Amino acid sequence: MTVPLFSPDRDPGPSFTGLLRASDLEPPLPDTPVGDVFPLAHGTTVVAIRYDAGTLIAGDRRATSGHLISHRSIEKVFEADRHSGVAIAGAAGPAVEMVRLFQLQLEHYEKVEGNALSLEGKANQLSQMVRNNLPAAMQGLAVVPIFAGYDKGRGEGRLFQYDVTGGRYEERDYAASGSGSLHAGTVIKIQFRDDLDRETVIDLAIEALFQAADEDSASGLPDLIRGIYPVVATIDADGFSRVSDDDLAVRTRALIDRYSAAAGSDGGNALSQKAPS
Repeated sequence: MTVPLFSPDRDPGPSFTGLLRASDLEPPLPDTPVGDVFPLAHGTTVVAIRYDAGTLIAGDRRATSGHLISHRSIEKVFEADRHSGVAIAGAAGPAVEMVRLFQLQLEHYEKVEGNALSLEGKANQLSQMVRNNLPAAMQGLAVVPIFAGYDKGRGEGRLFQYDVTGGRYEERDYAASGSGSLHAGTVIKIQFRDDLDRETVIDLAIEALFQAADEDSASGLPDLIRGIYPVVATIDADGFSRVSDDDLAVRTRALIDRYSAAAGSDGGNALSQKAPS
């Protein structure tokens, strides 16, 4: 295999996407509205929440193609590197591809430079990748992720939200993206406190996604029969840690029991309450 050589004005540096572009290996962009030709799977609701020791990132498991459920157990939360993670919303295929390339970009940078990219730098890099996807987004392949991680320099969790143009916005407390984001964000907004611990914030994320799915047909409820639960992960000083399905099953059943008990005392309107006591 021949290693490519570049002139100084075309040197991509440590950027892996830059290397692909300089080597003419960047995949071509669609020139027609893809959604008019093929059914596209779309990821729906994802959230991120800051807590006292770091950040949490979570997403439901449903992907839709129009009015059809195309996948019941898609994963929308990914480990970017040891101290950061990405949750995807939008066209599932390009979103997953973007995350894989982002993971490779961070690994490539660390190998070339000898040090991991700062959390701010990672957020900026993802912003550039979302912006580069804008031509595809105009063809119906929009990707709108959430990025969260633990900033070792600051000793705290941080989270970032994006728009389809690559605009990057740091959020202090929480962020939500996808079709059920309004409902999930409302649940989190009502119950958020600065002193949330890991156990409490996991329960809050489960409830936020549950309420979003109750209001938004594109978001999936936990499936107790099939054993399908949201993907929930926390990121702190010890790194990225995914919450086990067994733990999520216990927490989900406790939430449903709480709603059932509330429904018995208020005429069945418990699910319409964003923050039942």
